[in-house]
Amino acid sequence: MDNHGRATPKPYPFELMLEQPYAMDRLDVEFRWGNYGIRMLRYHHTSFAPGRTVSFHKHSEFEFHFIPRGKGKVILGETPYALQEGMLYLTGPNVLHYQEADANEAMDELCLHIDIVKLYDDGSGSDQDSGMSHWVSKWEIAEAQACVQQLQQLPVKPVMDQHRAMECFLNAYRAWYENQPGLFTVIKQSIIQILLRTTRAYASVPQPDLPSRDMKHYRYKLVEQFIKDNFMEPLTLETVAERVQISPRQLQRIFRDHTDGTFSEYIEQVRLSHICNELSMNELTIDQIAFKNGFSSANYLHYVFKKKLGMTPAQYRAQHVRN
Repeated sequence: MDNHGRATPKPYPFELMLEQPYAMDRLDVEFRWGNYGIRMLRYHHTSFAPGRTVSFHKHSEFEFHFIPRGKGKVILGETPYALQEGMLYLTGPNVLHYQEADANEAMDELCLHIDIVKLYDDGSGSDQDSGMSHWVSKWEIAEAQACVQQLQQLPVKPVMDQHRAMECFLNAYRAWYENQPGLFTVIKQSIIQILLRTTRAYASVPQPDLPSRDMKHYRYKLVEQFIKDNFMEPLTLETVAERVQISPRQLQRIFRDHTDGTFSEYIEQVRLSHICNELSMNELTIDQIAFKNGFSSANYLHYVFKKKLGMTPAQYRAQHVRN
């Protein structure tokens, strides 16, 4: 309330976009999502003055309309619908539509106009764009396909923006306005979120079950990488088990299943691999190489090395030194 008891107008969430409402239309943004290529044609904020109309027209691409403020109406095909703040509707491909602001009240609109192109021939498995299909997750492919199929089947009528797709417009615009690092990625993610949240606004979209990990193999790979990154440190079964939140006994069992050996044997193998390389490439002393690679003493390295490789570190160096 102001000093006269009147209600204070609530701030407009998209006020920032009014400064340069069409700025992002100048950006040439194309990206891949699953097996689809997406090109942004328009991504802007526009305002309809009271009574303004846009006569019947259609697009061969998808155009998403959101009403962040005001009211009016839209005719989709032959059916008129009232529009109010918080609504969204989809026109296209090839949906004939007419738009009109209320006679006494302006209507604002957020518009995303995109072209979606299939990058694969159905059933062929051949990639038509970049040959980089092996970098695209099968789960991303499935999600993108499910979303696009849903978009193609959505009923031609407005609904409420229940999942706040409109926020994505502001996220992308703010990234552009503030010259944030990763602008392209923010725009890409914002567009994908608009597509996903639009389908959710119309219906509960079934999601494919994501695969469950083989936890033993997953933990083994975590530990394997951790050891490779930290082999020069005094690693123990207990400290490494704690890193992957399992018991030392479980970790020992995982190593037996994956290497037919023990945790200690695996660490020795990693360390010896590095030591053999250093013995053949540099002039460090055996003592220096031992301490550098996690052995407590040169004598212990001598014992392990001869047991595993049948010769001493010095003998190995003499046979493999590189000039």
